[in-house]
Amino acid sequence: MSDSSAQPPPEHPPQCPAVPPHPVLPAREQEHVDALLTAVPARRRYRPRAASRIWRSRAFRAGAVVTLLALCALVILVLVREQTGTHGFLVGLGLATLPVPLLLAAFRWLDRVEPGPWRNLLFAFAWGAFAAALIAIIANTFATRWIATATADPASADTLGATVIAPVVEESAKAAAILLLFVFRRRDFTGIVDGVVIAGFTATGFAFTENILYLGSAFGEDQAIGTSGFASVTAATFFVRIVMSPFAHPLFTVLTGLGFGVAALGARRHRRLWRIALPLLGLVLAMGMHALWNGSASMLGPWGFYAVYGAFMVPVFALLTWLSIWTRQRELRTVSKELPAYAAAGWMSAAEPRALSSMRARTVARDFARRAYGPAAGHAVSEYEAFATTLAFLRHRAHRGAAGPDFVEREQELLHHLWQRREVAGPSLAYAAQATARMPLPPPHRDYSGYNPYRY
Repeated sequence: MSDSSAQPPPEHPPQCPAVPPHPVLPAREQEHVDALLTAVPARRRYRPRAASRIWRSRAFRAGAVVTLLALCALVILVLVREQTGTHGFLVGLGLATLPVPLLLAAFRWLDRVEPGPWRNLLFAFAWGAFAAALIAIIANTFATRWIATATADPASADTLGATVIAPVVEESAKAAAILLLFVFRRRDFTGIVDGVVIAGFTATGFAFTENILYLGSAFGEDQAIGTSGFASVTAATFFVRIVMSPFAHPLFTVLTGLGFGVAALGARRHRRLWRIALPLLGLVLAMGMHALWNGSASMLGPWGFYAVYGAFMVPVFALLTWLSIWTRQRELRTVSKELPAYAAAGWMSAAEPRALSSMRARTVARDFARRAYGPAAGHAVSEYEAFATTLAFLRHRAHRGAAGPDFVEREQELLHHLWQRREVAGPSLAYAAQATARMPLPPPHRDYSGYNPYRY
């Protein structure tokens, strides 16, 4: 029932609770930190100091990236269209699109605990589909032609190019997207799951463009020789690349993403060593698996592809899937471990850390807020969950000595966002905690119809 006397949450609370002093902060900064943490959170979102030069501004960098990717897309479109023809390109585009939503949804599902910004994932996909694919086409073609000219044996040049040159070129091109996000979006790149998801989006984009080329070329070959149906080259290519192995390219590149993800977990005193050695190790493993996959048919005979697929690719895929899911559960345990400190300080209720460490409880909280208070409240609870998770990971990194120099400002920013949404998120998460624990459910204590956290 609506309560006409209910007032919207105040812009600032009369007295914000203090966060317990963080154990890793230097003692000489403790007095300053105490003053920050006992004050009302800042009204504005914390941002690093803006750069004075135009080429260092975010708008300029974003415009340059979009322009570069657009040019790459235009060139790759012309090259693929030239090799496949118009009809082949359209057929290849339609068939290559089929596995893309499933792969992207699978990687996004892994990222549900602390979803990364869509702009990073869109960049990764676009880089793989346009920039990495363009680099691969140009470099692979040049290298294969050079080997054929040097050895006067085109057949061996194609085999050598597919087995040795292509894995090195393609995995390096895809790894560039992960490296760029690791360096320039370090705040969003915090662990293994981030590395796996970014690598998966990049490789899915690359495979999308490559599948257009292969399927379009196969369709053109069928048109030339007059075959159709299940006996056609297009059907065989579709079965091998789309049905049996849509995860091949993502599987290779995920090894590189794992290297970057583990490097992101490293403590500050080991950061330089981890940042260099682990990504390189992951890249080498990705190249090796890619080379084994490409060379399976030519090196092991006609059944080599199926032997490598069954004995190597499927077990590795299963192992990496288990590792990704286990890592996601580990993230939930981190949330359960770190957030009680903020609950003890009064920033959230005692039930909220328990609800936030369960994906089922999170869903229940969002659904409850949406049904009881409206769509805006459901969205506010979703944002609250994301900010609380980021806060837990930030504190966890600080415990390991991996927090950046802006730890205090970043913590204040996150606490401010939580405080803005606490009036609707608190009851919803408390309800979810009790609902998922099979305890008696209290009724909603207020009606938040029309609640909009962005007014404050």
